[in-house]
Amino acid sequence: MPKFVVHGGRPLNGRVRPAGNKNAALPMLAAALLTEEPVVLENVPDIRDVRTLLNLIEELGVQVEWTGANIVRLQAKEIRPGRLDAGSAARIRASILLAGPMLARTGEMQLPPPGGDIIGRRRMDTHFLAMQGLGAEFGYRREVFGLHADGRLVGANIFLDEPSVTATENTLMAASLARGTTTLRNAAAEPHVQDLCQMLIGMGVQISGIGSNRIEIQGADRLGGGTFRISSDHVEVGSFIGLAAVTRGEILIEDAAPHFLDSTLIGFDRLGVRAEVRGEDLFIPGDQEMKIKMDLGGYIPKIDDGPWPAFPADLTSIALVAATQCEGTILIHEKMFESRMFFTDKLVSMGARMVLCDPHRVVVVGPSRLHGGVVESPDIRAGMALLIAALGAEGESEIYNIGQIERGYERIDERLRELGAVIDRSDSRER
Repeated sequence: MPKFVVHGGRPLNGRVRPAGNKNAALPMLAAALLTEEPVVLENVPDIRDVRTLLNLIEELGVQVEWTGANIVRLQAKEIRPGRLDAGSAARIRASILLAGPMLARTGEMQLPPPGGDIIGRRRMDTHFLAMQGLGAEFGYRREVFGLHADGRLVGANIFLDEPSVTATENTLMAASLARGTTTLRNAAAEPHVQDLCQMLIGMGVQISGIGSNRIEIQGADRLGGGTFRISSDHVEVGSFIGLAAVTRGEILIEDAAPHFLDSTLIGFDRLGVRAEVRGEDLFIPGDQEMKIKMDLGGYIPKIDDGPWPAFPADLTSIALVAATQCEGTILIHEKMFESRMFFTDKLVSMGARMVLCDPHRVVVVGPSRLHGGVVESPDIRAGMALLIAALGAEGESEIYNIGQIERGYERIDERLRELGAVIDRSDSRER
């Protein structure tokens, strides 16, 4: 079983550039299905989730070519509606993002249940309710979701029953080829949703309200192609902030897209971890106070997540491990997924002092002296948090199931070595 072998306890220093936003790349790749013309995407992270989605897109008849480092060219000149391979779809949550563009382009889509991180129940009802709002028929039989539309979809006033990111993206793509105007309320507004909106505008769609929870889409008769660049991954930026804090290193994060980092920087500042915005870069000093800031009146503070622009749910795991190295007590409250915090037992085995209060809340008391251990990555973000803990811990650690980490972080071991980390990727099958 592939694993990382990490020798921790040394500061990591240097420059690092975040990869393109994984959660923007996936819907933008799917959006290439909306046009017959070529679409070129730049700054595409070369990670497992992207490769898996590209394989699914190719199954639908799309021509896919990597034309350079992190550059993908797609052309959906002739696409064929059909059922996706269930095994491939089950490896990735983003397979559901093919529903909107395929329905809009061909009037039909058969979709097996998507997979993804096991971090709690992730309902799909919102997607299909929105598609029905645009005039599609929906059916579910024998583990297959079916969507069908007679003729062109029709714009509508749609209120999403939850501000789901992928449901917002699916609806945006479907509405792009619908007749008339679609008003999408209670929409998600995350940076990756905004990236998708800018791409759709470049393809010929009129969209207003980008960055808000009310988006208006004026459907077009046909869409064109073009070249589009994916923004830096704000979650990866937050991961590198946590890495610098835990290892007591000094790191400059280049092209960090600081306009997307307000809530992230507030959360880390609450831990006593400061960052300096330098134009488009972010500098994490090595002389951090690392002292948790109490709320007024001496109350224990908390970091809690929520829909954008609140602290990102994908960074709660990183904040949790960073808190183990900060002086004081803090509550980490993950409101959105009921299984994300279950990896805390692995940090406790490495010496962290924390209490899992319930599936959503963890109290952390720091600082803790971490030591190496043998752990297994349960999902992308918990895996990265465990890797950061191992880099800050004394001694040697082994991290298994690293394929989860590599689903979301491109060449992470190579990039960490450039910062001074002692980390090896082993294909040993001893475990």
